Amino acid sequence: MANLTISVEDEVLQRARQRAVAQGTSVNALLRDYLEGFAGVRAAQDEAIRSLLERSARARSGGGPRVSRDELHER
Repeated sequence: MANLTISVEDEVLQRARQRAVAQGTSVNALLRDYLEGFAGVRAAQDEAIRSLLERSARARSGGGPRVSRDELHER
């Protein structure tokens, strides 16, 4: 994981920290989540989960091929 340095006005950072604490999180976590969404990481993760759930449902209903352990753990 890489570290990132940004420049932001002191007042902006202070207010962001206050809002983050009120939401039970941190400015770091908020920025990381935003950048992951912006980069499409979350969309790729959501698609992988959706695909896995669909395969699982088909396998349980007998409506599709069995999924091997290796296929379930592919990245």
